[in-house]
Amino acid sequence: MTDTNYRKALIVGAGAGLSAALARAFAKDGLAVALAARHPDKLGALAAETGAQVFACDAARRADVERLFADLDQQGAPDVVAYNASYRVRGPFIELDADEVERSLRVSALAGFFVAQAAARRMVPRRHGAIFFTGASASQKGYAQSAPFAMGKFALRGLAQSLARELSPQGIRIAHVVVDGGIRSERRPEPPDKPDSLLDPDAIAAAYVHLLRQPRSAWTWEMELRPWVEKF
Repeated sequence: MTDTNYRKALIVGAGAGLSAALARAFAKDGLAVALAARHPDKLGALAAETGAQVFACDAARRADVERLFADLDQQGAPDVVAYNASYRVRGPFIELDADEVERSLRVSALAGFFVAQAAARRMVPRRHGAIFFTGASASQKGYAQSAPFAMGKFALRGLAQSLARELSPQGIRIAHVVVDGGIRSERRPEPPDKPDSLLDPDAIAAAYVHLLRQPRSAWTWEMELRPWVEKF
């Protein structure tokens, strides 16, 4: 029988938008939620709404990630971890600042490794857990003047695929979600003449819950989500 009895979820890179929708969806599904972000002071309203605990963590710093999981160990490590952080720098390739490119790679990819490794070290001995990664159009398509973001998202996708092949046979649920399109928000409202042309963050979150509840006889390691009008 498939073990889908998940109890505690951690969302790394928490904020408004998709991560807030994830927090609500996980809480509604009965999971205790923890939120980790570089600026946790902005999460008060979401924490109050979902009953979530809030932690300060710069995922690009390995020491921060280790401290985060050590703190969570005191009450039981999370058995669902969603990595939702990314950092984007754009511009003509020959003008890109190398330090900014390095930051983009650390946040979009290396930090995902830090979080996934810390989570897996706790999940593998129990042969139970789920690790989700949020991808983007750039996970599959390198756009002009967006090389750093493509580099980071390609790397994160490779990490997810590798972990799925290594850890899924050990009972650990691994999934990479390609969000191929713009996400609707207060800052990015949907055009009145183009209904459903932006992804609804609550609909994306529902897809994460679906992945979490998939029977292991029919797991998918990757899911692509896009509005019905999005070209691909």
